[in-house]
Amino acid sequence: MVDIEKANAYAVEQMMEARPVVTGVGKALDVIPGMHENLLLHAGPPVTWERMAGPMKGAMVGALMFEGKAKGWDDAEALLKSGKVQFAPCHHYASAGPMAGVISPSMLCYVVENKTHGNKAFSNLNEGRGKVLRMGAYSQDVLDKLTWMNEVLGPTVGAALEAMGGLDIRTLLAKALHMGDDGHNRLDAASMLYTVALAPYIVKVAKDSATASEVIRFLGENALSILNPVMAACKTMADAGHNVEGSTIVTVMARNGTDFGIRVSGLGDRWFTGPAGIVKALYFPGFTEKDANPDIGDSTITETAGIGGFAMAGAPAIVTFISGTPKDAINTTLDMYEITYAEHKYFTIPALDFRGTPTGIDIRKVIEKNLPPRVNTGVAHKDPGIGQVGAGVVTPPMNIFEDALVAFAEKYGY
Repeated sequence: MVDIEKANAYAVEQMMEARPVVTGVGKALDVIPGMHENLLLHAGPPVTWERMAGPMKGAMVGALMFEGKAKGWDDAEALLKSGKVQFAPCHHYASAGPMAGVISPSMLCYVVENKTHGNKAFSNLNEGRGKVLRMGAYSQDVLDKLTWMNEVLGPTVGAALEAMGGLDIRTLLAKALHMGDDGHNRLDAASMLYTVALAPYIVKVAKDSATASEVIRFLGENALSILNPVMAACKTMADAGHNVEGSTIVTVMARNGTDFGIRVSGLGDRWFTGPAGIVKALYFPGFTEKDANPDIGDSTITETAGIGGFAMAGAPAIVTFISGTPKDAINTTLDMYEITYAEHKYFTIPALDFRGTPTGIDIRKVIEKNLPPRVNTGVAHKDPGIGQVGAGVVTPPMNIFEDALVAFAEKYGY
């Protein structure tokens, strides 16, 4: 019999001691191992074109238009159905993408390196909220913004990161959690800290003052500027605790708009999936739950690493965006202590006397307490081309934890 407690202690320690640093920006084709010209990465567990949700289909079509491989929906769909273009989960390529999470070969991506263990992870650039590719929109204005990000924003930010020698995401997050952020849906403080840190270097490396002003303004006005490097950082943390023999700690939670999937440290790269749920949300004016696509995105890697919904007690203002009350935010964090293995060494919550955030989801505790993890997230319209319609809180289906525990018992002879 394996020593589960020892395995879990080791896995969570590896996760907490990871020190992710965003070191630069590079083309996906050049920096993501295994990426090739005819591959599109997406959020969540594997999914076929036929089962893809509307916003993910829209993002796939938009990505092919951005790559110059399609002019519109019909020829993009024909290409995607033909098998000439392949698609695979970001998580299979050490990557993580918010919402639809689509990363195409030409897109610029953040490179994040875990300085403690040496592993790397990647994520694309953040477009801001609203009508954007990751929410399934693919109109010309969406593509124009992506082009500007690839030609101006990305190279400038990448040069600034290289000039400053990289930026320690763990340290920045620890500070932001003391400033009212949760590390997932509320990143106002973290994005400001990120912009302030980058600004002097952007001024130095930008081709002219107009470009520097444009880039700094875009970063400063986007409260999610740092979401993507944070997700890649959390991916390096979770990967540091993955493949630990005998561990029941969850190292991936991800959704593709159709399925919600998890991976467990001691069960290797096997996915356990169930239906993605409808988010309990606060909807933008003119939209209701009838417009919502089921839960989608890789951003739950933040909760997997011990922040996001798990740190909501330190971010009571998040409820103005996702619905609920400040007390709900506190209770969410308190509940998550019941299903996690440890309290984070470096991520702490002032409102709870600087208690460490709940870290290391243990599938045994989820089943024992009958309490699934709680995550906060954006909501995309169910139809491609429209974009974001709200934000809220959702939980994974219990069957994925039950199936994982059964598989664990079978593998380890319990």
